[in-house]
This record gives sequence, structure tokens and C-alpha cells, in this order.
Amino acid sequence: MIEMKGISKKFDHYTALENVNLSINKGSIYGLIGSNGAGKTTLIKLLAGIYRQDSGEVTINNESVFENISLKQKVFYIPDQPYFFSQYTAKQMARFYKSCYPTWEEARFQNLAELFELNVNKKIQTFSKGWQRQIAFILALSSNPQFLILDEPLDGLDPVVRKKVKNLLIHDVAEREMTILISSHNLREIEDICDHIGIIHKGTLLIEKELDDLKDDIHKIQVAYKNGTPPEKLLLNLNPLHTEKRGSVYLFIVRGDEDEIERKIQQTTPVIFDMLPLTLEEIFIYEMGDIGYAIKNVLV
Repeated sequence: MIEMKGISKKFDHYTALENVNLSINKGSIYGLIGSNGAGKTTLIKLLAGIYRQDSGEVTINNESVFENISLKQKVFYIPDQPYFFSQYTAKQMARFYKSCYPTWEEARFQNLAELFELNVNKKIQTFSKGWQRQIAFILALSSNPQFLILDEPLDGLDPVVRKKVKNLLIHDVAEREMTILISSHNLREIEDICDHIGIIHKGTLLIEKELDDLKDDIHKIQVAYKNGTPPEKLLLNLNPLHTEKRGSVYLFIVRGDEDEIERKIQQTTPVIFDMLPLTLEEIFIYEMGDIGYAIKNVLV
């Protein structure tokens, strides 16, 4: 289990994280999303033991992460720009990771290299960005970590490779109860693979929920009335996060219990009433909009 309790981190006079509490259960795939500069990478580097927190506790399996070599042998971190030793081939990097991870599985490395059609004798720096990320995944999965930490993991991968990688990750979670933390701007990818979501903004974790619970708590509603406008009392009762008019139809984004919302709307006898599913991308936009954040260049 991964836990953060009361975590704060500053760089000079800049506060990157403020009193963050986070919990990730064993065998979970946790998606961390947020605005640019929200503190996602700082949080990840604290979990990977690269940074040390100014206050609070960062633990994995109830052990402190920072400078804990035996614990780090169970953790694999792939940053947004994977790093490899200069002039090393994939085979040489595999030899290095074999010396670092007691759980290294040589047969799996060979099988994955074959699956991805990787030339293990070619210098990694000569590969494209997408290929280097594939190599990082091959090395990570061959190490059989208990905890996998990923920062923008699928950036630069083509659709076929993305599917291969996601299937491998899901397989390891199902078979070995590997725990994964994914930070990404690509909310469609997050929605496909994650079961828990954390939304971070300006160094504060705003929301931490199961994805299904998050979707159950916010709703998209379409209504229309004979006289053309919804009753003012309804708007006061619903207190929508967002209101939009499309011809004679009104679109509301509303937070709350679905049955209660439906009861309030049905009492106003609309001629059209539909509840529509929200994507994670839409939830993020409306949640962030509710706190006054202008959504620009965040989503892909």
C-alpha cells in the first residue's frame, strides 16, 4: 500500500505540495490528473524516493521510501523522459537492471523483446522517442516490480503499441497484484485503465475517489419545457456547475445523488428529460471550472 500523510514540499519560496494525503491500495491502478504545474511530478518523485518531503510521511508497505534501498528494489519509476546510460544497448541496460532488481526475469525480457520486435543489440540513444519508451516498459515489466510509477507513460506510442502496453499492465495487476500510479494529461487513457482517480490543483489534492464513484457523483442532464425555460426554483435546487442552452434544450452539469436529482426535475414536468454519461475529461473540466480554473491546453 502507498500512503502520503500531510505531505508538503517547497522549492525555495515556491510551494509545490501543501498538506497532501493520498492512499493507493495494493493491486490498484491509480490515475493522477491535474492542471499544468499542479504538483503531479513532484508528488511522483516523492513516491519514487527521488525527493524528500519537507513535512509529513511517504510510505510504501509502512516503510519510509527515501534512501530505502531494499524498498526501492520493489519500485520501478518511468519518468516522462526515460533515461538510459549513454552508448548502452537494450541488452546492456537489461544487465544493469538485473543487478538492481532481485525479481528480474530474464526469460520475460527475451519474450517482451520478441513481442515488441526490439533489436536488443542496438544502442538505445539511436531509437526514436516512442521506441525508447517501449524499451523502458520492457525493462520495467521484466523487473517484476510490486509498484510501478509512470509519468506520461503512453506519450509518443502508436495506437497498436499503446494497446499492447495497457494489456501487459492490466495482466500484471491481475496476476501479481502489482500497484500502479499513472500521471497523465491524456484523460481518455486514464479512464480506460484506472480504477481510482486523484485530481490535484496548485499543490492540493482536491478529489480522491474510485472512478465509478466519481462518475456517480456528477451528472449531465438535458431538459426542455413547453414554455421554453426551466423553472427558476429548479435552478436554485440543482445549483448546476454548468448551464448551456442548445436551441430549446437546456444542458445542466449537476453534482449530487442521481435519484434525488431526477425527482426534483420530474416534479417540474419537463417535455424532455435525459441523463447522459460523462467522460472523465468532462468531469475534470467541470470540477476544475468550479474552482475557477481556465481549462486551456491541458487535455489531449
